[in-house]
Amino acid sequence: MSSTAPDKLKVPSTLWEGLKRASVDRAEVIRCASLPLSVLKDDAPITTAQFFALWRAIEKVSQDPGIGLRIATGLDGAVMPLPFVAAQHARTFRDALNRVARFKRLCAPEEVSVQDFADHSALSIIWPHGGSDTVPRALVDATMVSFVELGRRGTGERLIPMSLELARPPVATLALEKYFGCDIKFDATVDRIALSREDLDKLFATYNKDLLDVLAPELDRRLEHHDASESVTAQTKWVLRRRLTAGRPDIRSVAAELAMSERSLQRRLTDEGVSFQALVTQTRHQMALRHLADNSLTLIEVAYLLGYEDQNSFFRAFRQWEAQTPSDWRAAHAAACHAGN
Repeated sequence: MSSTAPDKLKVPSTLWEGLKRASVDRAEVIRCASLPLSVLKDDAPITTAQFFALWRAIEKVSQDPGIGLRIATGLDGAVMPLPFVAAQHARTFRDALNRVARFKRLCAPEEVSVQDFADHSALSIIWPHGGSDTVPRALVDATMVSFVELGRRGTGERLIPMSLELARPPVATLALEKYFGCDIKFDATVDRIALSREDLDKLFATYNKDLLDVLAPELDRRLEHHDASESVTAQTKWVLRRRLTAGRPDIRSVAAELAMSERSLQRRLTDEGVSFQALVTQTRHQMALRHLADNSLTLIEVAYLLGYEDQNSFFRAFRQWEAQTPSDWRAAHAAACHAGN
């Protein structure tokens, strides 16, 4: 999802149901978060900042350090939104997560970032309008749990993540370790969960092609309506960010994912004053800076995530963008961050 998308979302009905099942008074949560009552009465949209305030209020009102875990595990298919119902009937765990990544845009201004490696994929959530605001820990917990719950319920197996990194001090450590079954790194630079390729390729026992054939057109219609407010440039960059790890994206495959012809995509981008090639370069540049800011990634891994065939090609491109090497930029960025603290 592009950062130009509107900063507004409606509180998912599943969250209200989750609070009810966890015996948390939602009216009290609304008051604690200083949100207008119209959010409760009229399902009025709120901003990312207000959504974060809502989750912090949930933490405060519940007085339960593991409330995010409790909410996410207390929900079931009967109350899940349509995109998640479709995901539960996907063919594989990977297919299910791809569907969630695509259709999360229907619910909120958030983006599921997926980084593919040789033996695993790493998932994290990006809130384009979050700014410097820290994502509430209960929201992070609920999101990570929802990924794992999807895989466990679909395969019928107790899948164990390869690793879980949380950008916060240890909270509810025992409950989280018991649920995830893996070591958890706290005080990390980013909230990220790693899932093995073997688990991602597992078939879902709940796979239902006929049901997906019924649900998919309705979900596509909703997504098209949602994307109508976004420029084609923004939609193209969203697809590019997801496809870079597979190599240099070509306009034909991107157009196919956007459900339009190659010629139509070229024409609409031209109307918006950009070219496809320029967007590839811009997206790679932006993603390079984001990945280099993550010190847990090596330069070779950054080059791979940007779709370069070798490290030298990445270095040459980066020097053209920033007039310095990736190593020098990373060192200067780290020094600036240290000085700012």
